[in-house]
Amino acid sequence: MTLFRCRAGTAAFIALTTWSACAMLQPEIGDYSSSPQSRDGRFHNPRPPGPGDLPESTLRVWWNFLFNKPAGTVPASPVPIHRLTRAELDAAPERSLYRLGHSTVLVKLRGQWWLTDPVFSERAAPVQFFGPRRFHAPPIAIEDLPPIRAVILSHDHYDHLDHAAIRALNGKAQLFLTPLGVGDRLVDWGIAQDKIRQFDWWQGTEVDGLHLTATPAQHFSGRGFTDGNRTLWASWVIEDKGDEGGGLRVFFSGDSGYFDGFAEIGERFGPFDLTLMETGAYDAQWPYVHMHPPHTVQAHQDLRGRWLLPIHNSTFDLGMHAWEDPFDQVLRFAAERGVPVATPMMGERIDINAPHEGSRWWRALQTQPEDKERPLWATQRKSG
Repeated sequence: MTLFRCRAGTAAFIALTTWSACAMLQPEIGDYSSSPQSRDGRFHNPRPPGPGDLPESTLRVWWNFLFNKPAGTVPASPVPIHRLTRAELDAAPERSLYRLGHSTVLVKLRGQWWLTDPVFSERAAPVQFFGPRRFHAPPIAIEDLPPIRAVILSHDHYDHLDHAAIRALNGKAQLFLTPLGVGDRLVDWGIAQDKIRQFDWWQGTEVDGLHLTATPAQHFSGRGFTDGNRTLWASWVIEDKGDEGGGLRVFFSGDSGYFDGFAEIGERFGPFDLTLMETGAYDAQWPYVHMHPPHTVQAHQDLRGRWLLPIHNSTFDLGMHAWEDPFDQVLRFAAERGVPVATPMMGERIDINAPHEGSRWWRALQTQPEDKERPLWATQRKSG
C-alpha cells in the first residue's frame, strides 16, 4: 500500500504539474462585462452557494478522489455499446437520437445532424496519460460521422469540451454554438471565428428552421487553476417548431445543480417532449453544482418534461458513487412520480417522437471489486 501511494503520489504530482502548465497556456478570454451574469471579470450564478453547498476543503476532495475512492465506481464487466456505422446514420429517420457517451448526444432534426458536448478522447483531462478514463469506446469515430450542422456546447470543463474532438470536428461541423467565452477557446484552437456563435442566457438563434436558446444553469467553469468562471455555462432549449404544426422541444441540461431556473425555463419554453438531464458525478459535498437523482426528476418536472433521458454517467469515473447508481436512483424516484425514463445503450437509437424505455442494460454488469493497488483512473476500457 505504501509503495502504491508513493507511485500514485508521483503520478498525481506529475499530472497536476502538467495541469498547471496547461492552465498557464489558456487563451485570453474576451470582455463580457456587459453580461448580467458577469462581475469583476468572472461569471456568477444568480444565487451564491450557501452552507453545505460546496466542499469546505478542495484539497481534501482531491485527496479522497485520488486515494480514497469507494468500491464500485468503475464497472469490471464490459460496458455494452451498439456500434454505429455511417450507413446506419444515413438511413436514420428524422428525429432520431443516439447517446454516444457521457453528455455527447447525436440528434437528427430537420434533416441535419446536431451534436452536444462532443467528447471522444480516452480521458477527460488536459493530458492523456492521467485522469478519468473511458469505460467504453465511442460507438462511432468522428471521421465516420455524417456532416454536423452544429456542435452545441454547454461549458468548458474537460468532460464536456474535448480539445482533440473539437479540432477533429472542424472540417465536419458547420457551426459551433457556445456560451459566452467558450467560443474564444475554440478560436485559439483554430476554429474560424465565422463558424462560432456565442450566447448569453436567454439568447438564441435559428439555424435552418431549428431554434436554439442558451438557458441558465447553476454550475461553474474553467480548465486550469487561474481561469475559474471566466467563461459562461448554460443549458440549451432546442425547438423544431415544425412546418405543419408538428412541433418538438428538447432540453439539454449540460451540468447544473438544482435551482429555480428550471421552473422558469419550463414556464417560458415547456412542455418538453424529451429532457436530456444530468444524472451523475453528484455528492453530498457539492449539490450546488451537480444534481442528485431526486433533483434530476424534480428538475424534469419543473421543465414540464414528458420523457427523461439521463446523461452525464456511465462513461467516466467522476464521482464517489457506484457507477450504476445514477440509473438505479433516477428510475426509483421517477417511478414514484410516474415519469417515463429512457435508458438506451450507448449507440442505441431513440425515436424522439415515440421514445422507448430501453433495456436496463447496466444491471447485467458487475462493478469492479475494491482494489487499492489499481493505477489511478487507469481502468481497463472494455467495449461490447
